[in-house]
This record gives sequence, structure tokens and C-alpha cells, in this order.
Amino acid sequence: VQLQASGGGLVQAGGSLRLSCAYSGRTGSRFVTAWFRQAPGKEREFVSGITWSGGSKYYDASVRGRFFVSRDNAKNTMLLQMSSLKPEDTAVYYCAADTSYSEYIDRSSVSYDYWGQGTEVTVSS
Repeated sequence: VQLQASGGGLVQAGGSLRLSCAYSGRTGSRFVTAWFRQAPGKEREFVSGITWSGGSKYYDASVRGRFFVSRDNAKNTMLLQMSSLKPEDTAVYYCAADTSYSEYIDRSSVSYDYWGQGTEVTVSS
């Protein structure tokens, strides 16, 4: 599986940004995808995940109600719509794939075996 994240940038607090993750895999393979982020000096943390079918989504409490995750397997794309951004959302955002599961979202980064290169989001106060 290959993943590539894009869409990061600089935005003022209260603003919005949409991240995109393009993914590819073997024909017929199904996997959970998720967004993680890592702020300077901090560990990588789970942000949101979505099952292959899109039927289940999970959000970290810090972003729940502000971020919305979606995916379109026909277009091999996962999106993260981020609204009401705060300075503490500043981080490098990574998309990842967990090929062990298609319908179970694991919040631990060690479960994800494929990662994109990351896209930087900076929220100014």
C-alpha cells in the first residue's frame, strides 16, 4: 500500500483546512485508514480513523465535533475536513493504513503498517 498526504498549510485560528490522502493497494485488498499527527517535541497521536466501508469512524476527543473524516474507495482518497482550528492543532499530519483490518479501527500507531510522508499544518493565533 502506498499513501500520500497533501493539503497542509498555514491557517488562522478558527479557520478550516482539508487534508487529502491518496492511497493505492493490491486489487481486492481492504484496509482501515487513519490520520495521525505529531507536534514538535511530542509523540505521534491518533486523530481519526475510518473503516474500509466508511460505515465506522472514530475521532480523538480533542478533535471530535471539529474534524470530519471520509473516504471514497472508487477514487482511492481519504479526506479530513478540519474546522474551528486551534493553535494546538499545529502538527505534521500523516495518513496511514492498517492492512490487518478492514472494519476495526485501532488507535495505536503500531498497528498501522503503511504510512504517507506527512503534510504540515500550522494554525496561527
